[in-house]
Amino acid sequence: MTPDIWIIAEQRNGQLQSVSFELLTRGLALAGKRQARLSAVIFGSGIPDGELQKLIDCGADRVLAVDAPELADFDLESHAAALLGLIRSEKPEIIIAGATSSGRTLLPYAAMTAHAGLTADCTELDIEPETGLLLQTRPAIGGNIMATIKCPRYQPQMATVRPKSCRPAPPQPGRNGEIVRIHPELPVSRIRRTGFTPLADDCGIQDAERLVVVGRGIRKPDNIKLARDLAAALGASLGATREVVDRGWLSYPHQVGLSGKTVTPKLYIGLGVSGAIQHLAGMQTAATIIAVNTDPEAQIFKVADFGIAGSLFDVVPALLREIQEGKTPWTK
Repeated sequence: MTPDIWIIAEQRNGQLQSVSFELLTRGLALAGKRQARLSAVIFGSGIPDGELQKLIDCGADRVLAVDAPELADFDLESHAAALLGLIRSEKPEIIIAGATSSGRTLLPYAAMTAHAGLTADCTELDIEPETGLLLQTRPAIGGNIMATIKCPRYQPQMATVRPKSCRPAPPQPGRNGEIVRIHPELPVSRIRRTGFTPLADDCGIQDAERLVVVGRGIRKPDNIKLARDLAAALGASLGATREVVDRGWLSYPHQVGLSGKTVTPKLYIGLGVSGAIQHLAGMQTAATIIAVNTDPEAQIFKVADFGIAGSLFDVVPALLREIQEGKTPWTK
């Protein structure tokens, strides 16, 4: 029997979320090594066929669209009942979801109820050639080591993966696949949605194409204005390392790293960032990385495309002058 690997796609108001396509990238790699079918499971109500076809175009062999009014918005009890029913009938080998607010809520609940193994907040996934088991890699001991975990005794093997930790799967128009709409009978949920209030100080660093990040080398909160000026000149968002946030110089939504947010901007500029492993794991997939640090041995230089061993208090003003005079293409 062909193994089945599932990704849990996400939607909002009937529109697919970007994490769905990132999960397809992960799923395609695993399915290729395991010679498995890749299925995308999505919960919602009346999701258009065109949205479901996008999952096929980007690599899914099959889409299981679980359709019910109770599934229009995330509700743990309804979503878990629907997922557990599918697991019992379909018996997938592996299930992966995003480490989003819904993924971090749904998969632990389902894993506990199904008596399955789960590894949360993974940064890498692989297949063990000898056994076909899922290898789940995540930071441990405060991010000081990377642990690889296996769940050999129970299935399905489950994992959540950090958003923005890989590139979305590109569309391949013309791919063929199966779309199956499922209309489950769900128990009455004790949860009622009364409204939605977005996070007030969310600075949007996860979706930023350009990001200026400050580390402890900024020295004091008054100096952050220099980084803000650079970010404004570049049309970039402002991020920070954990130490800057812990000191209260910037709020938590700005934090990049394992205990903050994973980012994949086209341009990342680190100012006074040393490059602790926890931070590197949250930004090293950026397309172009520029680092400014007085320490030529700083870890950040190991992942940087361009490194400047110098003082940010000299480099940033000079860079701002270049931008203002139109001598750099980054503002275009």
